[in-house]
Amino acid sequence: MSSISSSAFTDTKPHYDLLDGLRGVAALMVIWYHIFEGYAFAGGGAIETFNHGYLAVDFFFILSGFVIAYAYDDRWRKNLTMKDFFKRRLIRLHPMVVMGAVLGAITFYIQGCVQWDGTHIGISMIMLSLLCTIFFIPAMPGVGYEVRGNGEMFPLNGPCWSLFFEYIGNILYALFIRRLSNKGLTVLVILTGIALALFAILDVSGYGNIGVGWTLDGVNFAGGLLRMLFPFSMGMLLSRKFKPIKVKGTFWICTIILILLFAVPYLEGTEPICTNGVYEAFCIIIAFPILLWLGASGTTTDKNSTKICKFLGDISYPIYVIHYPFMYLFYAWLIKNQLFTFEQTWQVALCVYAWNILFAYLCLKLYDEPVRKYLAKRFLNKKTRN
Repeated sequence: MSSISSSAFTDTKPHYDLLDGLRGVAALMVIWYHIFEGYAFAGGGAIETFNHGYLAVDFFFILSGFVIAYAYDDRWRKNLTMKDFFKRRLIRLHPMVVMGAVLGAITFYIQGCVQWDGTHIGISMIMLSLLCTIFFIPAMPGVGYEVRGNGEMFPLNGPCWSLFFEYIGNILYALFIRRLSNKGLTVLVILTGIALALFAILDVSGYGNIGVGWTLDGVNFAGGLLRMLFPFSMGMLLSRKFKPIKVKGTFWICTIILILLFAVPYLEGTEPICTNGVYEAFCIIIAFPILLWLGASGTTTDKNSTKICKFLGDISYPIYVIHYPFMYLFYAWLIKNQLFTFEQTWQVALCVYAWNILFAYLCLKLYDEPVRKYLAKRFLNKKTRN
C-alpha cells in the first residue's frame, strides 16, 4: 500500500497499489475482448481471442468487495451513516455513468439512429433511453427505448449492466452483508459459491458460458446477481481475513496469470457437464481469490512501478465506462464494410484501443475528478471527510 488513488476522497485510506494496477490490466483486457467481439458480431461467428475476457467483470466484483470492506467496515462504528455511505458511492461512481450514457446517445446518433436490423429509432426514444441509463432503469427486451434492438439492459452503453449489479452489491452491503459475522459471511460465500458453480457447470443459461447479466431475458438477472454476490462477498471475506505473504515480482506474476486466464480458448462440450463452465468456476472461485491475495500482499518497489500501477488504477473505471459507445461505432464500421478479421483492420483496431485509453484519461482529469471534488465538497459534511 502507498499513495492515494485519484479515485479516492481526501479521507480515503492508502490504496493497495498492486490491486489498482491489476484492475487496470483487467480493464485493458476488456477492451481487447470487445474488439474481437466486434469481429464475431460482424461475421456471426465466435470470439477467437481473449475468449474469456468477460471474466474480467467477475474479477472486478471480487476487487470491489475487498476494497469496500477495507475502506468502510470499521467506519460504521465511528461516524459513517447509511446516507453518507450511499452519497460517497454515488459521487464515486455516477459521474462517469452519466458520461457513458451521453457518449452512448451521441454515438447512436452518429450511427444514424438505427437498430442493428436497420429499424429507424425516433429521437424521443433515444432521449428516454438516455434518461433511463442515467437513472439506472434497465430496459426490458423489445421495449421502445431498448434502442439497439439486441436486448441489452442499457442499450446506449452495454457494460453498465455490471455497474447496475455493483450498485445492488453496495446496497446489500450497507443494509445486510456488512452486519454479518465472519462465520455468517463465510456461510454466504459458500452458498453463493456452490450456486455459481452449479449455474456455470450445468450451463443453466444455455449459452455455454457464464456471460450473463447484460439483459433481463431468461435467467440473466439471476445469473448476474450470482456473478456479483459470490465474488463481492468473497472479496469482503478475504479483506477481513487478510494477512500478507511475501512474494517477489507480484504484480508481473499476477498480470501474466490474469492475461493467460483470459486468453484460454473456449472449451467445447456441454454433456454431461459444461466444460467451459468448469473452467469459469475455477477462475472465479479459486484463481481470482488467489490473485487478489497475492496482489494485496505485494508492494511496488520503485517510483516507476508505483506510477504504472497508479495510472492503470486511475483509468480502469473511466475506460470501462466510456469504451463501449466507441465499440458500437467500430462494430457498425465492420458490418458496413464486411470486415471480419483483425488482420484486415489491425490499424483501425489499434487506433480504437489507443483512443479509448487517451479519452478515458481526459475524462478522468477534465471531468470525473473535478466533478467528484465539487460533489464531495458540496454534499459530504466535514465529519465524513475526516
